[in-house]
Amino acid sequence: MKLPPLLVYTVLRLLAFVVPLGILWLFPVFREYWWLAALFAALIGMSISLLFLRAPLSRASREIYAKRNRDQGRGQTDEDAEDAASGA
Repeated sequence: MKLPPLLVYTVLRLLAFVVPLGILWLFPVFREYWWLAALFAALIGMSISLLFLRAPLSRASREIYAKRNRDQGRGQTDEDAEDAASGA
């Protein structure tokens, strides 16, 4: 069974945030300043995402693009919709 690329990317992004957050909470200073741990975890997660999750992001983007453009070919064009709305 193949998982949807958007689900894979979302889970990997969440892991890129939750794992550093868990590691930072092992330090006593970050237990007191939890907001600082969350900020650092967000920065670390964003960096991990930019460096290592390029391929899952690309697959998820292609799937979203394909789903959005699949419906556009069958419907009416923008000009037709505008003409119908204006009554011309």
